[in-house]
Amino acid sequence: MTNPCRRHFQRVTAALAAAAVAGPEQTMEGLNAYEQQLAKLTQDRLRLSGIQSTEGKIKLKEQLLPEYAPYIEGVLSAGQGAQDEVLTTVMVWRIDTGDYAGALDIASYVLQHKLVMPDRFERTTGCLIAEEIAEGALKAMRAGEAFDLELLHRTALATEAEDMPDQARAKLVLATARATVAGLTVENPGQPGQVQAGIDLFKRAIELYDNCGGKTDLKSSEALLKKLAGPAS
Repeated sequence: MTNPCRRHFQRVTAALAAAAVAGPEQTMEGLNAYEQQLAKLTQDRLRLSGIQSTEGKIKLKEQLLPEYAPYIEGVLSAGQGAQDEVLTTVMVWRIDTGDYAGALDIASYVLQHKLVMPDRFERTTGCLIAEEIAEGALKAMRAGEAFDLELLHRTALATEAEDMPDQARAKLVLATARATVAGLTVENPGQPGQVQAGIDLFKRAIELYDNCGGKTDLKSSEALLKKLAGPAS
C-alpha cells in the first residue's frame, strides 16, 4: 500500500459506498468497495488462524492494518451507520496492537451508529471497547510503563452510556484511577486535587466490583493525601 493514487481511490470509493446506505439495520454487503475489503479480511483472518503465538498474531496485525486505512478513512468521513464487519474488526485489531487512539476514532462512529460486533466477539460493542482498553492500560502499568490518561478519559466518555457488566466498567475506572495517581509522591504531588481524584476513582471501582483489585491502591493514595496535608493543626 505505497501507491498514493490507489490509496486515494480506495478512500473515495469507500466514502461513496458508505454514504449510500444508512442505519444499523442496513449493511454494506453487496457494495463493491466493502466486498473487496471483506474478502481481504477473510484471507487475513485465515492467515492469523494459522499462527498460535499471540505475539505473532499481533505482529501480523501490525503489518496488515495500514492496508485497511484508506477504506476506514473513507467510511468514517462519509458513513451513515450501516453494519460493517471490516470496520468493527479493524477497531479490535487496533486495540490488540496498542493503537488505542486509532481504535477510539472508530469506536466513536461505531457507538454513535449502534453498530454491533460480529458474533465471534461475544460482547456488546461498548463492553468490548471499555474492557479491552482498560486491560491494555492495566497491563502496561503493571509492567511499569506509563499509559496516556487522556485515552482512558476518551474511553470513559465514549462508553459512559453503554450497558455492560459492573465488573467490566470497574476495570476501566480502576485503570483511570491508577493512571491518575501514577508517579505521584510527596515531592511530586501533581495538580491540585489530583490525588483526591484518584481516591474517588478507586472508591468508585471498588463500589462497582469489590474484588477489582483497587483496595491497596486506595490505601496508598489515602496515605499520600495525608502526608500532603501535613501535621494536623
